[in-house]
Amino acid sequence: MNSAPIPSPSPRARALAGLTGLTAIAALVLQYALLLQSVGATAGTGQALLRLLGYFTILSNIGVAAVCLARLRGRRDGMAAPAASAAVALYIGITGLVYVLVLRGLWHPQGAQWWADTGLHYIVPGLYLLGWLTGPHGCLRWRQLGWALLFPAIYLGWALLVGRWSGQYPYPFLDLAALGAATVARYALVVGLAFVALGALLWRIDARLGARNAVSTRR
Repeated sequence: MNSAPIPSPSPRARALAGLTGLTAIAALVLQYALLLQSVGATAGTGQALLRLLGYFTILSNIGVAAVCLARLRGRRDGMAAPAASAAVALYIGITGLVYVLVLRGLWHPQGAQWWADTGLHYIVPGLYLLGWLTGPHGCLRWRQLGWALLFPAIYLGWALLVGRWSGQYPYPFLDLAALGAATVARYALVVGLAFVALGALLWRIDARLGARNAVSTRR
């Protein structure tokens, strides 16, 4: 395991973090504004906010914004620490993966909704994963992956509560009323396995890149 101190973000890394964070914030604000126009107009701002925070997409993009703002400030701890940054890479990676493989064909957003959708599901995941891959590596421990996987498990309970409170579940594969508990459990298991697989891949990539960088430094 590489025990070298974590370097401060380079100017290029800060610039990429700034672009990624700004894109995430802009997409989040736009999505909330659109929800205020639709859900908020009939059910109130509180219901619109509840619906917004019920989406894993939104929570993962908030995580991206938090990490990027920390990097932009030159931080190396907190949300910019290796474990937190990698966890957010896992979350935003799953956001993009599930959307492309499962959800993209279920609707066809237009206008401002298309811009919000593209930012949240395509641009932000791509930019953030690029920044993570080109950052420092070799500091992650496998037990940290276990902690990172707790958040999706907690989210599952939160999403089901949001669906019960609001009458609309964040994702169709979590719709208890339409699918029943057994089917939702099967879908949740599949997504959970995707989290484990992608997390293991990211942690393995970190170890490989860390070892390669260590060899390059000794030469």
